Amino acid sequence: MSKPAHGVPPELSLCSGLSCPAALEQLHSSSSGLDEAEASQRRTLHGSNTIAHEETQPLWRDICLRIVNPLNLLLLILALVSLLTGDAKAAALIAAMVLLSLVLATIQERRSSRAAAQLRAMVHTTATVLRPGAPLRESPLELLVPGDVVQLSAGDLIPADLRLLSAKDFFVNQASLTGEGLPVEKHAEVVAQPGNDPPSLTNICYMGTSVISGSGCGVVVLTGARAYFGSIAQAIAARRVPTSFEHGINRFTWLMIRFILVMAPLVFLINGFTKGNWLEALLFATAVAVGLTPEMLPMIVTVNLAKGALAMARKKVIVKRLNAIQNFGAMDVLCTDKTGTLTQGRVILERHVNIQGAEDDEVLRYAYLNSFFQSGLKNLMDEAVLSCDDSARIASCAQTHAKFDEVPFDFERRRMSVAVEHAGERILICKGAVREMLDVSSRIRFNGAVVELDPALRRQAEAAPTALSEDGFRVIAVAYRNLPPAQQSCAHADETDLILLGYIAFLDPPKDSAIPALAALAGHGVSVKVLTGDNDIVARRICKAVGLIVDRTVLGPQLEAMSAEEFAAACQEGQLFARLSPTQKAAIIECLQRQHHVVGFLGDGINDGPALKQADVGISVDSAVDIAKESADIILLDKSLQVLDEGVIEGRKVFGNIIKYIRMGASSNFGNMFSVLGASAWLPFLPMAPVQVIANNLLYDFSQSAIPTDNVDAEYLVAPRRWEIGNIGRYMLFIGPISSIFDYVTFAIMYFGFGASTPQHAAQFQSVWFVESIVTQTLIIHVIRTRRIPFLQSRASLSLTVLSLLVCAAGMYLPYSFLAHSLGFVPLPPTYWSYLAATVVGYLLLTHLTKTWFHRRFGIG
Repeated sequence: MSKPAHGVPPELSLCSGLSCPAALEQLHSSSSGLDEAEASQRRTLHGSNTIAHEETQPLWRDICLRIVNPLNLLLLILALVSLLTGDAKAAALIAAMVLLSLVLATIQERRSSRAAAQLRAMVHTTATVLRPGAPLRESPLELLVPGDVVQLSAGDLIPADLRLLSAKDFFVNQASLTGEGLPVEKHAEVVAQPGNDPPSLTNICYMGTSVISGSGCGVVVLTGARAYFGSIAQAIAARRVPTSFEHGINRFTWLMIRFILVMAPLVFLINGFTKGNWLEALLFATAVAVGLTPEMLPMIVTVNLAKGALAMARKKVIVKRLNAIQNFGAMDVLCTDKTGTLTQGRVILERHVNIQGAEDDEVLRYAYLNSFFQSGLKNLMDEAVLSCDDSARIASCAQTHAKFDEVPFDFERRRMSVAVEHAGERILICKGAVREMLDVSSRIRFNGAVVELDPALRRQAEAAPTALSEDGFRVIAVAYRNLPPAQQSCAHADETDLILLGYIAFLDPPKDSAIPALAALAGHGVSVKVLTGDNDIVARRICKAVGLIVDRTVLGPQLEAMSAEEFAAACQEGQLFARLSPTQKAAIIECLQRQHHVVGFLGDGINDGPALKQADVGISVDSAVDIAKESADIILLDKSLQVLDEGVIEGRKVFGNIIKYIRMGASSNFGNMFSVLGASAWLPFLPMAPVQVIANNLLYDFSQSAIPTDNVDAEYLVAPRRWEIGNIGRYMLFIGPISSIFDYVTFAIMYFGFGASTPQHAAQFQSVWFVESIVTQTLIIHVIRTRRIPFLQSRASLSLTVLSLLVCAAGMYLPYSFLAHSLGFVPLPPTYWSYLAATVVGYLLLTHLTKTWFHRRFGIG
C-alpha cells in the first residue's frame, strides 16, 4: 500500500482506529501471537525486519562505481587517447593498470567490509515475543513479522511499527523521529480520528524509538523498510553526518586537489610552449595529475580500520562502526558510569535496616514484594533482593499478596511503586533514591509506631543512609501507604504521604582491574570522569577505592543552577559528577566537545542512551539494554577498563599508519611538483613519458598497500592523536622539496655527465629518472614512518619491507624487461648505478636529519 508524503503508512492509521481485537483480526493474529510455522511463512513473504543501515553493494555494482570514479575515468580516457593516436601498447598497459588497481582495491576493501560485518553480527538486539502455548522468548529483531505480539518494558527499543494492545504508564522517546526530546505517553485505547502524522496516533509505537518507562504489549503492524522509520532511514542513509575522521580525510583530499588544479595546467602550458607538441603536453599533464592524486587513500584507510577492528575483536571488543576506531585513538577524555566499570557490577544485598540502623525483616519483606511484583525492567538491585540469602525465608509472602497495579520507574522521580492487596487491605509499596523518597514521606515508622516525620526525625532518617553510603553501600529507601479499599489503580500522585520504613543497602565491590586500567589510561593521556546517577558519597568512596583522584565533585542539582560559563568550568575541572539525569550526562559531554576534547562514553543503562549518542565514541556492553547497544559505536564483550585502554592503543596504531601514507603522499607529490615544473621548463623533451609516469605511480601505490601491516613506535602511542591538517601541510613544505634536490642532481648528472641533453637521448634520461624516482620514493617510507633512526632503531613490518624491496627491484628491472620497448625504456648506463647508490643514501640521510629537526622544532608525533 502506498505511503502518503510526509505521513505515516495507511496501515498504521487503520489499525490505530480499530479496537485491540479488531486490530489483531486485521493482522490475522491473536493475543497470544503467531505460532512458529506461521511466523516463518510471513518472514518469507515480508522479508527480514531490517532497514538501510549499511547495505553491502553487489560485486558488479561495486566494480562499476569504481570504474566511474574520476581518477579511473581519467586513466581510461588516457588509454583511449593513446589508442586513437596509434599507441595500442600504451593503451593496453594503461587499461591493465586500471584493472590491477580495481582488483586490488575491490579485494582488499570487500575483505575488510566482510570482516567488519561479521564482527557487527556478533552483537544481537532482541525482542520479547509471544508464541501460543510457549513461554516468553527473546527473538532477534530481524526475525519479527507483522502479526507478532511483543512485550515491552523500560530500556527496550521499539522493534517495529506496532499497535499497542495494553500499556501501563508507558512513555516512549520519539526524538529519533520527531526531534522532540520529552517522553510521549502511549496507551492502547482506540484513536477516534486517526491523523496522518506520527504524534496523532497515540496507540502506535514506531520502529527506532525507545521505551523510557512503564510496560506494554503490542502487535507488529509493519517491519523493515515498510515501517515509518524504515522509509526515513532509506531516504537519509546516504546523508549520515560525517565524523571528524571523515572531515580530516576530506580536508587532506581537497588539499591535494588544490595542488593538482595548480600543477596540471602549469605542466600543460610549460610543456606546450617549450616543446610545441600540445597533444603530448596534454597527455603528460594528465598523467602528472593522476600521479599526484592519492588514489590509494580510500583503500589504505579501509584496510587499516578493518585490521584494527579485527585486532580489537581478538580482545573482545566489537566495532560496529569502523570510523570509531580512529576516535578511540583520538579520545582524551573518557566519561564512564560507575556501576560495572569501576565496580564489578555484581550487586549484593548486605543490609536491610530501619531508621535506627537495626536489621529489620519488615523492611526486607516490603522490598521483596516491590521487586517481585514489578513488571518493568528489573535492575541489578532487584535481582539482588530476589536472590539474597534471606529470600527463601520471606518468599512465601508473595503468595499471600496480589498485585493490582504499579507505577513504573522513571529517571525524574527516581522511584517505582507496586500496589498490592493482602487480607482485604490495599497497600502501595514504594522504593527509590533516599532524597526523593524522603521528599514524599510525611510519616515514619519509629520504635514500632508510625509517627510524624518532624525535622529531628528527618535528620535521624538521613543519618542512617549517610553512614551506609560512607561505608561504600548503595542505599535505597523503602516506604508504603495504605490505599482506600475501593481504589483500583495508582498513579504518580499516589506517591505522597508515604510512611518511611527503612533502607536496603547494596554492595558493588570495586574491580581489581580498575586501578591498573585507570593508571594505563592516564599514562596514555586519557583522563577519566565518572558520570553517575548515584549519590556522591557512594561514588566518592568507589573512586577512592580504585585510585581515581577526585578534586572536585559536581552534583546534578548544582549544574541546573549554573550559568553557561560556570557549567563549562565545572565540566572541565570536575572528575566526579553525581546525581545526574540522562540529559545532564549528554550535556556534560557536549560541553567537553565544545572545549575541543574528543570524548568517549561508557555506559549500559537506559539513562545512558543520550550520552552514548552524543559522545565521539559511544561504548557499551553486550549485556546492556537495547537502547544502549543500538546507540553505541563499540561493544565490549568484557566490561573492563583494561580492554578500553587496549582499544585506545589500537586506534592510535590505525591512525599512525594512515598518517604515514598521507605524509608520504603529500611530501612526495609536493617534491614531484618542483621536479616536474623545473624539468619541463629546462629540458627540450618530456622528463618522463606519460605512460612512464603512470607505471611509476602504479608501482609506488602498490608498495604502499602494505602500510596497514606496519609497526608503530611506542612513543607515538603515548598521547591522543587527531587530525592536524596544518601540520601535514607544514611537513609537506619541509620534507617534500628534499626529493627535488636529488632529482635535480640526477638531471644534472644525465644532462651534463652522460650527455642526455637532446630529444634523441630522451629515452635514456627518462629511464634513469624513472628508476631513481621509484627507488627513492619507495624507500623513503622507511624514514618517514618513524621519528627514530630507520632500519636501526625502528624497523618496518616484514610485509612492508619485502614489498618495498620488490617494488624497487621491479622498477630497476623494467628498463631491461620485455616491457621496456612498450614503456619507452632503454638500459641504464652501467656507470650510473654508483650514482644511484649515492643518491639514495644521500636522500635518505638528508630526509632523516630534516625530519629529526622538524620533530624537535614543531613537536609533532
